[in-house]
Amino acid sequence: MIEQRNLGSRAFHGVIVIFLGLTGFLTLFPFIHVIATSFSGGRAIASGEVFLWPVDWTLQGFRNLIEDGQLFVGMRNTVVITLIGTCFNLIATILAAYPLSRRRLRGREGLLMAITFTMVFSGGLIPNFILIKTLGIMNSYWALWLPSLISTYNMFVMKTFFEGLPGELEESASIDGANDLVTLARIILPLSLPILAALGLFYAVYWWNAYFNVLIYITSSSKLSLMMVLYQKINNVSEALLSTGGGSEGAVSGQNLTPEGIRAAAIVTATAPILIVYPFLQRHFVKGVLIGSIKG
Repeated sequence: MIEQRNLGSRAFHGVIVIFLGLTGFLTLFPFIHVIATSFSGGRAIASGEVFLWPVDWTLQGFRNLIEDGQLFVGMRNTVVITLIGTCFNLIATILAAYPLSRRRLRGREGLLMAITFTMVFSGGLIPNFILIKTLGIMNSYWALWLPSLISTYNMFVMKTFFEGLPGELEESASIDGANDLVTLARIILPLSLPILAALGLFYAVYWWNAYFNVLIYITSSSKLSLMMVLYQKINNVSEALLSTGGGSEGAVSGQNLTPEGIRAAAIVTATAPILIVYPFLQRHFVKGVLIGSIKG
């Protein structure tokens, strides 16, 4: 009886391992295929020979991306947009979430209802564009940072986390003469590092992938983000193919390039920095989101 139970348990665990292995492979397959494509020659890509390993090894796709230096300009701009934008987001989110987490705040319920309303109904694209133009901040990064200063969802996650902290800490600080700002800076924030790391990663990924607002509000080529530079590169290769009669699936004559190869190299270039940073923040990311979502 015990041997049958052990055999059944081993079979069950074997099925679980196989299922999780297949799920992991299906999850990783698209990215492995993109990496293989980014290092493959245009002929192999156009003929569909690339699967999980590069064919006709080449770095031509990456050379095409960096040859005129615009990629580094876009990378620099994206780093500036991401770092400053994330700092603004965290400061604004903290300053909004902390007062709303205190029940003694007058008009708290009305403010929460008004903020919740913005999660369902937004101002719309055209009113936002008119507002940005009226403020005179077109073609500047303020046009990106100001409309996206606070994510309502992230603010509620942080507010929920603050509400879960022991109230005795704030009372002790108040007895010692600390005001709300000192309590926030010296008591609350040092205890909130997991949620700050998690939301900081959320905001950083958002700014790193910023594309649509850059397309609308930024007109100077020297201020374009990495995503816009990569988008222009892909379009240039496609136009070169059409002008040489190669078609959308062919390779540029003499350059060993295809739109798929350039697109794959662009995806690898754009995602590599986030993939490098993510393992260092994963522990805080998972812990912060779970705590902020469950408490309260």
